[in-house]
Amino acid sequence: MPHAHSAGSTSPVVVIAPDSFKGSLSAEQVAEAISNGIRRARADAVIRIVPMADGGEGTLDAMLAAGGERSVVNVRGAASKRRDAATGLLADGSAIVETAEVVGITDPDGMAVPVTERSTLGMGEAIRTLLDLGVRKFYVALGGSSTNDGGAGLLVGLGLKLFDADGKTLDPVPSQLGRIARIDATGLDPRVREAEFTGMSDVDNPLTGEHGATAIFGPQKGVTGDQIATIDAALAHFADLLEPALQLTARDKPGAGAAGGLGFALHMLGASFEAGAEVVARQVGLDAALEGANWLITGEGRSDVQTLHGKAPFIACQHARAHGVEASLLSGAIDPAALPRLSEHFSGCFSPAPGPITLEVAIRDAATLLANEAEQLTRLKFGSR
Repeated sequence: MPHAHSAGSTSPVVVIAPDSFKGSLSAEQVAEAISNGIRRARADAVIRIVPMADGGEGTLDAMLAAGGERSVVNVRGAASKRRDAATGLLADGSAIVETAEVVGITDPDGMAVPVTERSTLGMGEAIRTLLDLGVRKFYVALGGSSTNDGGAGLLVGLGLKLFDADGKTLDPVPSQLGRIARIDATGLDPRVREAEFTGMSDVDNPLTGEHGATAIFGPQKGVTGDQIATIDAALAHFADLLEPALQLTARDKPGAGAAGGLGFALHMLGASFEAGAEVVARQVGLDAALEGANWLITGEGRSDVQTLHGKAPFIACQHARAHGVEASLLSGAIDPAALPRLSEHFSGCFSPAPGPITLEVAIRDAATLLANEAEQLTRLKFGSR
């Protein structure tokens, strides 16, 4: 177990399994900060660090923390500008492709063009590169995308072709999907049929409609209110032609609306879907870490009611409870309105801010603040030694 320390039987055993604090610390850095605070109160504590993630930014890092290697691929970002994106090759021969790493909402180049001109082409290119390396099992982390192309780009990156009424090739971007007259799937990479895909997502939205990708998640990517209906209709049109071409129906399957419809494209490749945090928990050995533990500390940048919908801290908490281990939440910020709901699951919900501070200071001093709070919580829980 990473970072485990042996000690006498009276020493507390603490599992630290946080998500990253976006814009501030990686999951591993959060865990190290909490660990430092615990040690100040109890130098004898047995600490087991298990970085978590739920399919968004940081998933690749968390999965690789348990072993594996980073593999950089050169692909097109959301705006078709070439970029280096990290993927992960895991010990069992499978690979992880993180959407946030290829077409992420934090990439300024991708965000510089309107959402109607962004595509997931780079995702298809990344998968193709990994297929060349012999990979046949893929985990696709679906959080944090800047795209809303129904996964058309991913499929085009794998050899699908889109044509307009005049037989001209179309780009796989939302502004062009409504113009598709014909889809040619004969060029789709044949190795895709041999491959196994797992979509990592905590989203169960369909592709289109009032609960679909565009209506629910489009606005955070730059879709304006007056564009929703047009883009939604374009995705529906794309699905109308793609489903018969691949002889599958997937637009209403749970997760089809994940990552701007990237989930739909994965469904069309026969993917299975699983809560991202569950995949990570299995990969990083969370259950093994919880054996014989006294306490689990988890957390994320900000906790609210959404945390209870499959986010990493909630999944970590459920695993802890299954092992009879108390779980406490230590997050950068906690929505006060969510406290009653969160408290039904966590033994205490805490935020490390010592008083009124700016977000800038909270981000800058996150490690120190977390260590201080963890120290005080440990004194409360186990006394000091």
